[in-house]
Amino acid sequence: MLRVESVVPVRMQRVAIVAPREVLRDTLVRIAEAGCVEIDRIDDGSGPPGSATRRLQRARSGAVGAVLSSRPPDLDALEREGRTDLLAGEAQLEERLAGTVRRGAVAAVAGWCPSTRVPTTAAWIAGAGGALVPLRAPRGIDPPTMLRSTGAVHRSFTPLVRAYGTVPYADLDPTLPAGLVYVVMFGVMFGDAGHGALLLLAALLLRLGRPRRLAPLHALWPFVAGAGLAGTLAGVAYGEFFGPTGVLPALWRNPLDAPVQLLTAAVGLGAVLLALAYGAGTVNRWRENGAAGALYAANGLAGAALFVGLAVLAGAVYLSRGDLALTGAALALAGLFLAGYGLYAATGGGAGGAAQTGVRLFDVVVRMASNVVSFARLAAFGITHAALGSIVWEGTTALAGRGAAALVAAVVVFVVGNALAFALEALITGIQALRLEFYELFSRVFEGQGRPFHPWHLPVQHTEVAQ
Repeated sequence: MLRVESVVPVRMQRVAIVAPREVLRDTLVRIAEAGCVEIDRIDDGSGPPGSATRRLQRARSGAVGAVLSSRPPDLDALEREGRTDLLAGEAQLEERLAGTVRRGAVAAVAGWCPSTRVPTTAAWIAGAGGALVPLRAPRGIDPPTMLRSTGAVHRSFTPLVRAYGTVPYADLDPTLPAGLVYVVMFGVMFGDAGHGALLLLAALLLRLGRPRRLAPLHALWPFVAGAGLAGTLAGVAYGEFFGPTGVLPALWRNPLDAPVQLLTAAVGLGAVLLALAYGAGTVNRWRENGAAGALYAANGLAGAALFVGLAVLAGAVYLSRGDLALTGAALALAGLFLAGYGLYAATGGGAGGAAQTGVRLFDVVVRMASNVVSFARLAAFGITHAALGSIVWEGTTALAGRGAAALVAAVVVFVVGNALAFALEALITGIQALRLEFYELFSRVFEGQGRPFHPWHLPVQHTEVAQ
């Protein structure tokens, strides 16, 4: 059974780190070592820099990996020895200390921590004499967002969502469905079983860590494998294997022989994806602003009703179904009224507000139509891919029967042509799938941006340093 916790960001708890002044440093060192608390930083940089910060600035060193000493170091000794790593760690500690609130012998600083990590972190800093106290979240301030990493596939899709922005804390986590939708759209446009198999081979090499210079991309191997599998399956459906070589029969339609059917199917797939995006957007508006926010939002329930109503109306006209047309028209009008009410409520009212609402409603309807038609590019680029493969194959077969030298030339044309088609189409379809994901789908799922969770985490040196 699907649990709510699995489709939303990690639940955050507002906490206060409280400690006697004499053990405040030891407590913060343990917080840095635990690496699961984001500490509020009140210092805006307008005050004088701390002692460690001044020494680090004098060192004029480039980026260094900060390390925190478990015991208070002699900063002069660190500067003489060129220990910029420890100076950088102390500088970060000074920044956090600047945000503490002090009352008598006690000091405290606020922050955020994943709720599941609060008990273990509290027990960890208790060993230094500090305490981690849960607080109520302040009104008007959203917690930072931390998405779950629930396996290799989920992690490989995370950069796709992160490239768009940070998911708001109240919203659903779209990582897995967004990744699956992306690879499906990529496969439809990159439909060639041979080219898809090359992507599967590339995914296998990434999984094995080969070549070594691509090791940083190792985590993306499930993403590449998904794109390769989708392209392979689409190629089987199209009958494409390094072009129309005849190796595979077309199980569904050849893109060059049935472009209209392919375009119709692409628009239909786009309509389904947009309907799902409206559903996710409705849930997000509900979680963000309650039932009213979901009901009147143009990318919430009102927009969903308008979209589905128009789709039903279009289908009824195509099928010549009068009863279905009335149902679609009623649903579309209800959605239009709800969206108009929500848009008008956000204006200053009066004639100006009414005019502004009318213009925005017109824009909503026009964008719905244009967004559906935009998915025709799934078929258009699938046809383009097939056309490139056909050109390469025709050039290959034209040369193959003209002697040994021509046969060698045919092999060169086949290999080089497919390499160029593979590279060009992989780039283009990758960009087009990203465009559809961001502009057509994510624009309905999200209304704003969240703030990423940045826990303070530094390695701690437990050896004795100069005192």
